Amino acid sequence: MASNVTERDAREVAEAARETEWTLPSFGKELFLGNFRLDLIHPQPKVDPAQVEKGERFLENLRTFLVEHVDPLEIEREAKLPEHVIQGLKDLGALGMKVPEEYGGLGLSQVHYNRALALASTRHAALATLLSAHQSIGLGEPLRLFGSEEQKREWLPKLCKTHISAFLLTEPDVGSDPARLSTEAKPTDDGYVLNGRKLWATNGAIADVVVVMAQVPKGEGHRGGISAFILPYDSDGVTVEHRNQFMGLRGIENSVTRLENVFVPKENLIGKEGQGLKIALTTLNTGRLALPAICVGAGKWATKVAREFATERVQWGQPIGKHDAVAQKIAFIAASAFGLEAMVDVASRLADEKKNDIRIEAAIAKLYGSEMGWKIVDDLIQIRGGRGYETAASLKARGEKPVPVEQALRDMRINRIFEGSTEIMHLLIAREAVDQHLQVAGDILDPETDLKAKAASARQAAAFYSKWLPSLVVGEGQRPGSFSDFGSLAPHLRFVERSSRKLARTTFMAMGRYQAGLEKKQAVLGRIVDIGAELFAIASAVVYANTIKNEHPERGEQAFELADLFAKHARRRVSELFAAVFANDDDASYKAAQKVLEGRYTWLEEGVADPSGDGPAIAGQPESVPDAPAAGANGDEPVAAAAAG
Repeated sequence: MASNVTERDAREVAEAARETEWTLPSFGKELFLGNFRLDLIHPQPKVDPAQVEKGERFLENLRTFLVEHVDPLEIEREAKLPEHVIQGLKDLGALGMKVPEEYGGLGLSQVHYNRALALASTRHAALATLLSAHQSIGLGEPLRLFGSEEQKREWLPKLCKTHISAFLLTEPDVGSDPARLSTEAKPTDDGYVLNGRKLWATNGAIADVVVVMAQVPKGEGHRGGISAFILPYDSDGVTVEHRNQFMGLRGIENSVTRLENVFVPKENLIGKEGQGLKIALTTLNTGRLALPAICVGAGKWATKVAREFATERVQWGQPIGKHDAVAQKIAFIAASAFGLEAMVDVASRLADEKKNDIRIEAAIAKLYGSEMGWKIVDDLIQIRGGRGYETAASLKARGEKPVPVEQALRDMRINRIFEGSTEIMHLLIAREAVDQHLQVAGDILDPETDLKAKAASARQAAAFYSKWLPSLVVGEGQRPGSFSDFGSLAPHLRFVERSSRKLARTTFMAMGRYQAGLEKKQAVLGRIVDIGAELFAIASAVVYANTIKNEHPERGEQAFELADLFAKHARRRVSELFAAVFANDDDASYKAAQKVLEGRYTWLEEGVADPSGDGPAIAGQPESVPDAPAAGANGDEPVAAAAAG
């Protein structure tokens, strides 16, 4: 239905789905503009004591269930979550953690929901994936945010106790570019008829009800566009064709689902026609916090495993943790685990308080968490050496503790891909980071804008930049005594403030240098975003350490030590990223890549026996796609693939 989509078409669809208004303040947005608004994240909002009591009680019950009833080796061996485990999660109320109590849920805070996902993931990642797909992006969250009261009353109680949900957007030819969506919802007198094929639906092989995205054709009485529907999975015409299998997450129920003349009553439309992508992206504003929460669990577990092994394992006359090469990795793991936990805690408390727009913070947490989580687990493998590469089942069979490090690496790898690949997240965050610039100078950069509009935009831009640019020259970060309330961590906040202004100046220079071509400089945009992510992480670590000092004085000194080390690591990365924004080999690498694609170096491929055989790389892929946008890897969930422009 929508296979021949131009780059401009794709961008317009993504732009239409964006939240264009900033009605609430945003720490992340201000950070990219060179305005370090520490007051937006410090002091951290206090969690309601009643919520804390309820959340801690649930976490303790969940921990007991995981230890007593979940065998991670069985899940790996069978590549399936046992029925009694799924039923146990239902009985605990784990399917309704985020649903308000009035609809039958537990009504947990975002803070405790994320802690529950982190806990479940450490027993087996497939558990957290099932719970997250069901609640963070499944039917419950779209209904909670956009559903009618009738829809909530009917479905939310079921989702809390009996019904597993899934999200159906991705198609064989549609990943992070939803403009190509081909599943159709044809209007009838009393509803819609759905036809299409959906790929990579997590929970899709065992779901009871799903939210499905489909194109409604424009017509009389129908505005059309991508729309969201509630679809009971036992409806006629719904067929699970295949249960997908992956290198990790072996227990997840991920499907290829075919929809053939499936009738959906009009009462099952969520929101309005054409609002599907907006619903999906709004859902992800907080839903994305689930994935970095899982990465936090991995980081905390990796710290424990590294400590235990590096203390016990002796080589060259001393525990390996005493050797500098290993000690550096242990320090990185522990500091990074603290930094990730800080970032997720800061963003989660902001989400609970509902006084800030956290779309940038949640997106950064997803991007940063998945990248750092991967590095943490990779270093853990190196620390454990051959035992890191060996499976837990093999370790157990020869009498050693079955530490599933190689499994953790396999499970962690997908996090850099689904819910928006790293490449797509860079573009999404970059688009938000330069939003203010596009508002005041976008017409100047757009080659299709007429001269009159460009002139008006130039006047507007001159007025804005004449005030904004001078504000980037000096700030609190240059005053030695600033942020003194944070004691030994104050220098790190001064660094963040200075670097925030430098980042804003760098972004402005990049726009000036590349102008409309900046949207094609995805590596440059990626570095700009990564700098912002590191600065947010440093600020979060300092603020979180201060919160720990106040809430748990007995841990304050240790928290300050970890925050200090994490900030030192991050500051080194920031310096490297700044240096590479303009001094890089991006152009040479891009040219070389195009030559590879043209077949110039096919002789380099000689001497291999490709095990793949013949067949299409993508089933059903059109022979040619005009003006195909340069996107990243396909994500498992919806992401606007808009570049900065």
